[in-house]
Amino acid sequence: MLLPLMLAGALIGCGGSDDGFDPLNVDDKNGSKSKTTTSKTKKKDKKVESARPYPLLATKNSTRVPGKNAIQDAAFAARIVYPSLDKDQRPGALIFVDRNDWRAGVAASALVRKPLSAPILLSDDKAAPKETVEAAKSLQPTGVKIGKGRRKVKAIRVGNTIVPGKLRRRNVRGRTPYAVAASIDRLLARINGEYSKNVVIVSSRSVSYALPAAAWAAKSGDPVLFVQKNKIPADTSQALSLHKQPNIYVLGPKKLISEDVVVELQKLGQVQRIAEDTAVESAIAFARFQAQDFGWGVVDPGHGLVFVNASRPLDAAASAPFAASGKYGPLLLIDRSSKLPEPDRKYLLDIQPGYETDPSRGVYNHSWIMGNESTISVSVQAQIDSLTEIEKVKPAPNTKTVQ
Repeated sequence: MLLPLMLAGALIGCGGSDDGFDPLNVDDKNGSKSKTTTSKTKKKDKKVESARPYPLLATKNSTRVPGKNAIQDAAFAARIVYPSLDKDQRPGALIFVDRNDWRAGVAASALVRKPLSAPILLSDDKAAPKETVEAAKSLQPTGVKIGKGRRKVKAIRVGNTIVPGKLRRRNVRGRTPYAVAASIDRLLARINGEYSKNVVIVSSRSVSYALPAAAWAAKSGDPVLFVQKNKIPADTSQALSLHKQPNIYVLGPKKLISEDVVVELQKLGQVQRIAEDTAVESAIAFARFQAQDFGWGVVDPGHGLVFVNASRPLDAAASAPFAASGKYGPLLLIDRSSKLPEPDRKYLLDIQPGYETDPSRGVYNHSWIMGNESTISVSVQAQIDSLTEIEKVKPAPNTKTVQ
């Protein structure tokens, strides 16, 4: 039970009690409630209030990051992944993204992995939120040299966001979301010494279909660029040309990214579309997908998973460090706070761990739940926990048990 206790301490120390938000309290009376939370769900979740901080913070197969908004979730997640109790636990840098710009959050997720080892914190152009300031102070980034630069950078500033303190920073700017994403792509090339051979394309107009790209970008470092339904913006086209015929993976159905756009993309690289009818199903399709060195390929047990409510898109950026460290895993979507989508339930059953004789010799799944219970209810978390529990299975006929 050490992890939940450490997590509780980290969350309390992240500005929780001062603003009335108690991360150990199942019913956050001072926090805003999601419109999708039903009275029935509230009654169910109140039943577990006396048992706090469990199961709100953790069950045997899940851990919740219980922020009442994405700002808190980003600060909590950063401190979970980087406890910063000694130098080896500190991040290389911090990434500051506008709290209202989900596109910048998705694109900046590609910077999270090594060598930067940089979590995303949320700010804006007027003032850094208290949770962000406290997290930045606690994390104490060690600094990273970018390219041939001689001086270490401790912060990546995306757009006009306020960076707290006196961290030496690298600015990433652009007049449009397409230009910002292209600037991040150029920074990635500078960090890695070359442009990547894989690029992810998402719609700039449909947030839910784009969110799963954040987790993959964090894990792989592949850049995420944006297109419109019937047009490839100039910044995106120019960025793709610098990759010199890369593998281009389009996340989203034809209703969001037309076949005409795909035809134009084919002039810039090898294109493959990954999509289903709904955003929830598309996220699952992306989690299953694998082609050579691209894609999660999560079709079996033994993985991490991240659950995000599509109505809170900056949680995708906030959760990016979970996709790039620890148990590594894809992002799955919840479209209603009080109900686990049926496609998610079926997918979890498909990859549920099993054992024949000894569960301690099996593999396990673990889920991160992003947001407080008004974002993803405790009852949904309990269902996810049950569906990720390792279960006894019958050995296949005519096979010998090795265990």
